[in-house]
Amino acid sequence: MSEISVIEVKNSDQLKQFVRFPMDLYKNNPYYVPALINDEIKIWNPKENPALQYSEAKQFLAYQNNKIVGRIALMINHKEERELGIRKVRFGWIDFVDDEKVSQALIGKAVEYAKEKNIGKIEGPMGFTNLDKAGMLTLGFDKLATMIGIYNHDYYPKHLEKLGLTKEKEWVEFEIMFPDSLPEKIYKFNELISQKYHLKVLRFKSKEEILQYVDAMFDLLDETYKHLSTYTPISDEQRKTYKEKYFPLIDKDFIVCIADENNHLISFAITMPSYSKALQKSKGKLLPFGWWHFLQAGKKNDRANFYLIGIHPDYQRRGVTSIIFKEIWDIFNKKGVKYLETNPELEENKSIQLLWQDYNPVNHKRRRTYALEIK
Repeated sequence: MSEISVIEVKNSDQLKQFVRFPMDLYKNNPYYVPALINDEIKIWNPKENPALQYSEAKQFLAYQNNKIVGRIALMINHKEERELGIRKVRFGWIDFVDDEKVSQALIGKAVEYAKEKNIGKIEGPMGFTNLDKAGMLTLGFDKLATMIGIYNHDYYPKHLEKLGLTKEKEWVEFEIMFPDSLPEKIYKFNELISQKYHLKVLRFKSKEEILQYVDAMFDLLDETYKHLSTYTPISDEQRKTYKEKYFPLIDKDFIVCIADENNHLISFAITMPSYSKALQKSKGKLLPFGWWHFLQAGKKNDRANFYLIGIHPDYQRRGVTSIIFKEIWDIFNKKGVKYLETNPELEENKSIQLLWQDYNPVNHKRRRTYALEIK
């Protein structure tokens, strides 16, 4: 067998190969969901990705016999270091064939980079920030991936563990089959909670009406997750980018917003129709016909994904989650949605998991980041 060479991505052609490699690796896998190629390319453009204003990043391709057999991205988030005192090399976008020499060469490059920067730890897979994809799949290899989750072969974690990397953080994901009806006690309980705390569900006639609450949603995200050890506040540049990137995909009917008597947002939840099959059919491209598959997925779909939730700490554990779930059920009942898949939730984040506890959630996926202390 020939040696493995790991080459840094230096030009647009290599970047395209970096982005497309997993599409070739998982070509016949029914569970893999490709990302949109143009969006993936933009991630590495400082004009498109605000995280690059305070982060370093490099991408690498592994070759064997002039053929690409793996990839990895290495990142240092200096904002994380300044605000949390966490100093590490993040690795992500890691994919490789089932050859231990390849995974060893990729992780070896991460260790080499960390030593060059005098950093004593690597961790991944993860992106630049908390809102990027993170966590290597360890359960659910036979489940359809989502647009916001990493998919990988079952041999990936085995390779990393053999190389001495150990579990750092764990995420859980749940699938919920929605009931045909809700018990009357839920309606009564929600009415009681709404009256007690003077809460109301906001109704939107158009997507544009939601815009006035978007900044409040980001504020709530910060309030909801700031107690988690790895959370860093969302910058103004990130807010702008996420608005531009994701707002066009949002369906106003799939958003739940709850306000207090002064019209201040105290909670929100964003769900969306599942675009997994649309992404598979589009093969990572919106043009010429990929947009059609997205359009159809938005119109008729029995599956939805839970993307974001924010609940102000003053209202957590006060029954607000029951109101959110009842509103989601109303939406899904009208839309014909039968299944909801949650986003990855840190295993320690029990307050968010309480949202599902009464509805027979099935923990169908788990994922984790792996870390290595460098001596």
